[in-house]
Formats: sequence, C-alpha cells, structure tokens
Amino acid sequence: MNTLIALLVAIPAIFLTSLLSGVVGMAGGLILIVVLVALMPVPSAMILHGIVQGVANGSRFWFLREYTAWRILPCYFIGVILTTALFGVLWIVADPAVVLIVAGGLPWVSQFTPERFKLDVTRPLIACVCGIVVTAVQLVAGASGPILDAFYQRTTLNRFEIVATKAFKQAIGHAVKIVYFAYIGASLSNEPQVLLTWWVIGLAIVLSLIGTRIGTRLLERVSETRFRQWTNYLVLGLGAIVAVGGAIDLVSR
Repeated sequence: MNTLIALLVAIPAIFLTSLLSGVVGMAGGLILIVVLVALMPVPSAMILHGIVQGVANGSRFWFLREYTAWRILPCYFIGVILTTALFGVLWIVADPAVVLIVAGGLPWVSQFTPERFKLDVTRPLIACVCGIVVTAVQLVAGASGPILDAFYQRTTLNRFEIVATKAFKQAIGHAVKIVYFAYIGASLSNEPQVLLTWWVIGLAIVLSLIGTRIGTRLLERVSETRFRQWTNYLVLGLGAIVAVGGAIDLVSR
C-alpha cells in the first residue's frame, strides 16, 4: 500500500480511537488494530498498535490514577505472568477465528450469567482468570477490549474506577505485546516496515496523548447511568461483530 494513503488513514484513526477509549475506556484498541492490520504486516501492526495503545492507556491511567482499584491488580497480574510464561515457553499460536468467537461471545455469556457466577473482577479468583484470558487474547489477536470489559460490566465500581483500572492493566498488556511481537518481527526482517518509522511513531504518540486527554475530560461530563448504558451496548455490539467475524472466517475456509 502507498505510504501516503496509509498515513492518511492511520493518523486520524489513532487520534479518534484514543479519544473514544478516553471517554468509555474501551473500543478504541479493537477498532485501531483492525485498521492497522489492513495497512501493514501483522507483526509491525501489533508493535505500532502496542505503542499507541500503551501510551493512550498509560496516560489515561495517569490522568485518573487516584481512582485506580489497586486491590484487583495482584491477582490479575498473577494471571498475566502465568499466561506470558506459557506463551514464551511454548510459542502458542491459537486459531485467530476461534479467539474472535470466544472473545466476542464472552460479553454475551457474562450478560446472562446468574448472579452467583457473574464475571466480577473484584473477586480474587475472577481477577486471576481475567488476567489469564485477557493476556492470551492480547497476544493472539492484538486487542482484548470486549473480553476485558466483560469482567467489569457487573461490578460495583464507578466509571472513573473502571476506566482507570482497565487503563493500567491494558498499558501493561500492550508492553508485553510489544516485546512479544518485536521478537517475532526480528525473524521477519525482510518484511516492509510500512509506518513503523520513528517520526510516525512520535506523531502517533502525540496524537494518542491529545485524544486521551480530551476523552478523559469528556468522561467527567458523562453521568454514571449513561456510562453504564453506553459501555454495555458498546461491549455487546462489538462482541457480536467480533464473534460473527470469527465465525465467518472459520466457515469460509
């Protein structure tokens, strides 16, 4: 693809998806990875996506750091470490279509799960399971927004706690992804590095910071009720799209 065309598509997408994630704490990463994979080789797309989303999530966490639900994180990161170690040793490569079906279907499963079995990330065991599942999806599909949000939809956390805590988790997840795909990309040094240049990366970082800052400002104007409604509809809608896309890919082979 022509580099100029790729830039004209990627740059606005980076800003708008960072803005979207700043408001609702989700969706931007999933949309952005779809755009980037269409513009460049997968390892390069994963690295650029990890940088942009890592900065966006890291800055979103910093802007809202006082609201972070720190009690959730130790159990969550036990799951992250276990999954990362397993991938690092076995170099697991799951079928992307199956991952999409599972990732897209989980929000719907969570929506209709009885209260005693709900995916509440504030529960220690569920937090550990969340770390395992989200990290696995992150390393296979590049974005894990819908599946992470499934663990937050039925908690008692407020909108600021949800956005801040998810941002911290996602920032770490994207850092892991960058290292993982940088290693894979090193063995594919002959592939065209479209957009993966220092000046493009720098511009992408600046735009993600601006978009995130504007988004977190807009979050302050959204009521708790509207935030719950919007994120619930968005999670279920994206989940359905992702699951259907995975099913079509699987059937069409």
